[in-house]
Amino acid sequence: MRAAALASAALLLTGVLTGALAGCSGSSSGGPGKPHKAAGTPTAPATASPADPGAYRRWGLDKPLAAPPAPPAKKLTDGFRAGEKPQIIRRIPTQDKVVFVTFDDGAEKDPEFLRMAADLKVPFTMFLTDDIARAGAGYGYFDKLRALGNGIDNHTLSHPNLRTLSAEAQKREICGQQDSLQKRFGSRPALFRPPYGNYNDATLTAAAGCGVRAVVLWEATMQINDMRYAEGNGLRPGDIVLAHFRGPQELKGTTMTRMVTNMLRSIQAQGFTVARLEDYL
Repeated sequence: MRAAALASAALLLTGVLTGALAGCSGSSSGGPGKPHKAAGTPTAPATASPADPGAYRRWGLDKPLAAPPAPPAKKLTDGFRAGEKPQIIRRIPTQDKVVFVTFDDGAEKDPEFLRMAADLKVPFTMFLTDDIARAGAGYGYFDKLRALGNGIDNHTLSHPNLRTLSAEAQKREICGQQDSLQKRFGSRPALFRPPYGNYNDATLTAAAGCGVRAVVLWEATMQINDMRYAEGNGLRPGDIVLAHFRGPQELKGTTMTRMVTNMLRSIQAQGFTVARLEDYL
């Protein structure tokens, strides 16, 4: 269940599996204070320890990903002031051949992925929806991934299309999950991803009031075997990759670990490595 071959994917996301060039995404509308430690921001990068080539082979990868370059001295959200509307981030401005991996929702809690994450030490950021993340093994599962150095951020309480909600309802969805994550992890997330990628000005106003510094979207979406791209037919420096915590039922029999192996193979084959989003935001 650990190895997989790359296959090509079609160009549009559909159905429950993805949404619309998003796995919970769709169209979007619209458009950086003191250092702030987000609820899910770990104290050390996930790449703190050198990767084990044998571990990579166990998961179907020929060799470890290259080490990412040193992160910039100044983050995009440095200078953010409380109450300002958050930045809209689709990709990170860099010339380095790095991309940033994110996982949404929290439905699949595969224990094999815990082992994979510990073995490979590839950094990623989790955008969790409270209703979904609490089910089954609950937040304890994601806390184990956080302990490896991976960030946890806000994806609303119940995963609605925010553009269909009133300003007050949007505030409840966003601030409610900020409160939930603060209670569990000790501080409020700095990053927020709207479900389906849908937002409007009321979303940005609500996010600002809830302490969000950046709204994080994406440029590439991981399917089962390979990625689909918002622009062009491959990755570009600084692309944010959207994936999901999903299992065989949603992945047509493929496990989450196999999907991740496929994603990392594609990233590596295109000459990229993975950096830690929180080091740039």
